[in-house]
Amino acid sequence: MKVFKFGGFAVSSAANIKNLVKIINMNSTDQLLIIVSAMGKTTDALEKLCAAYIKSREEAIPLLQEIKDFHEQIIAGLFELKEHPVYDEVANTFIEIEWMLEDEPHPDYDFNYDQIVSIGELVSSKIIAAYLTECHISTKWIDARSYIHTDNSYREGIIDWDKTSASIQSLKDQFKNQIIISQGFIGGTSENFTTTLGREGSDYSAAVFASCIQAESLTVWKDVPGIMNADPALFSSAQKYEELPYSEALELAYYGANIIHPKTIKPLQNVGIPLFVKPFLKPEEIGTRIDQSAKLNTDIQAIILKKNQILLTISTRDFSYMDEMHLSGLLKSFGEAHIKLNMLQLSALSVSVCLDQDAGKLKRVTDMFQDKLLFSATEGLELLTVIYFKEDETKKLIEGKTVVMEQFSKKTAQLVMK
Repeated sequence: MKVFKFGGFAVSSAANIKNLVKIINMNSTDQLLIIVSAMGKTTDALEKLCAAYIKSREEAIPLLQEIKDFHEQIIAGLFELKEHPVYDEVANTFIEIEWMLEDEPHPDYDFNYDQIVSIGELVSSKIIAAYLTECHISTKWIDARSYIHTDNSYREGIIDWDKTSASIQSLKDQFKNQIIISQGFIGGTSENFTTTLGREGSDYSAAVFASCIQAESLTVWKDVPGIMNADPALFSSAQKYEELPYSEALELAYYGANIIHPKTIKPLQNVGIPLFVKPFLKPEEIGTRIDQSAKLNTDIQAIILKKNQILLTISTRDFSYMDEMHLSGLLKSFGEAHIKLNMLQLSALSVSVCLDQDAGKLKRVTDMFQDKLLFSATEGLELLTVIYFKEDETKKLIEGKTVVMEQFSKKTAQLVMK
């Protein structure tokens, strides 16, 4: 059995969904579990809708209508009959948001976020399941919230692995003569509320399913030839890795390479399942293979550029040392706020951290320590990470930039710059 994961680009239009069917037909002899993301930029649109809902219902309603119109346009490009049942099925799914908009927001923003933004994956998977059936492909739709069980850490659901594994393994007898399709990014709590697994978490969902069901492989279909050493939209000289060991792929993801979610690798490595990253528009190409036996070409330096960064400098109000007690409390608070530290430097009187820009999460930390610590933030920065860096080439990458913090190890250079 194989797991295929299709991201937002692969399901962003009727034409792309037809190409998805082509890929499935190319693998018709395999038992397949299909995991899909929300369509196109739907997650971004639902995030805006959620933010508007917190402010006022009147602002949210037209945003919801735009999202519904986008999906109806895709449906119209797939189904000839205007009376096809999928129209009602999708409309009924969006009703979950409409019901929320009629009530006051929950005091926990992250709870609101998960109940609203998760609708994107549910709608996407229902449309694609209906179209596969229309193409005479026997398909069973399942709700990921009944199989991926999490705690109530909204927006960063922590998986209950024992319960999740038992639920997913129950699927094994259902693959005969049919494809199973489910959603990425989402899980469910014991109280039957929806959680999400972190932004871009659909890859992680696919890895969880693959690991628990002991799949032959996981293939992630992307809009790039495979895993590149740099973003080809930013660096014209970007090269493709033919293969990567798990450890190096994990390091790329950790430092912010957008090609795979950072949590994707570990579940696969635990049971030795290979991960293939392949081009959606050219499915015949081999892409990149990730597994334990892969060799790394260290002559290729990996270049990762993260934008919208904040440099946060933290010091004590009484000019005392930034000792272990202060630092342990800070690190605990960052963890509780689900803030990833992209870079950290410690001095006698201060600690400087580079973070993704997220005002809501950061406020939780600053409010907690406002009586004890001083916070100074510089926004609008970039973080450049170069793995297996070459000094001369790295200097070229920062030409015209002002470096405000830097850190070098034997193989990795990190520079915060503006």
